[in-house]
Amino acid sequence: MRSPVTGIAALIILLVLIIIGYSSVFTVQQTEQVLVVRLGEPVRIVTEPGLNFKAPFIDSVISIDKRILDLENPSQEVIASDQKRLVVDAFARYRIKNALRFYQSIGTIQAANVQLTTLLNAALRRVLGEVNFIAVVRDERERLMGRIREQLDHEADGYGIQVVDVRIRRADLPEQNSQAVYQRMQTERQREAAEFRAQGGQKAQEIRSRADREGTVIVAEANSTAEQVRGEGDAERNRLFAEAYGKDADFFAFYRSMTAYENGLRANDTRFLLRPDSDFFKYFGSASGHPAAPSPSAAAAAPKPQ
Repeated sequence: MRSPVTGIAALIILLVLIIIGYSSVFTVQQTEQVLVVRLGEPVRIVTEPGLNFKAPFIDSVISIDKRILDLENPSQEVIASDQKRLVVDAFARYRIKNALRFYQSIGTIQAANVQLTTLLNAALRRVLGEVNFIAVVRDERERLMGRIREQLDHEADGYGIQVVDVRIRRADLPEQNSQAVYQRMQTERQREAAEFRAQGGQKAQEIRSRADREGTVIVAEANSTAEQVRGEGDAERNRLFAEAYGKDADFFAFYRSMTAYENGLRANDTRFLLRPDSDFFKYFGSASGHPAAPSPSAAAAAPKPQ
């Protein structure tokens, strides 16, 4: 029959074996890499996921993330080659490619972010300071981001870090400079609009003046033609009148008197201040326009001159 001491000893031994066995194994996840350290000295690096063994109590494991990590950089002011001040908002993506070098140089993700932020700001100032504002904002942005990534990757290699990508999220003028640029653009557009309006007004005035001049010339030519035609008509009329007068002077005198009666004796006013025996009324007393001959009895009754 076993004594109680034997049972307790066996339980202690089993517990010790469990503790030793537990401290001899470790698990590597798919998203991490493990550095095995023995008494402060690196022993090996495990990158494959699964169950692994180590020396109990003397070996320790340090887990390091092997995924692509984000580096958010605060906005920085950068001076371009044309002395334009730019507010640049950039970010980077990196991963730890050498766990041993990373552990020996930096040690933690937080320290790596601080160091990479400093290196990224320096690379931004170096690269963007060599080009002008337009190249950063529009023309060469993709190429510049590639240069920044290359420089940052080269400097981060000493820390066991590989820079995967660098992107400029925003590159713009400071707020006060932007307002000044907007105002200058607005003033320039207003000046151009005023210039266009002035040119349009000048062109309209030229067209209007030319139209007025051409209208005056056309009216003058029309008046001249009308006067010429009217003169020719008057001449032809006078010629016809002259011919008619030459053929029958009495008829011509009669026609002229009838025309004068027609023009003078209107329906609303037939008053004339003339002597009754005036030539104007000569056809009222006789159709021939000559005074009637006195009858024989009237001639006999007339007194003879002494």
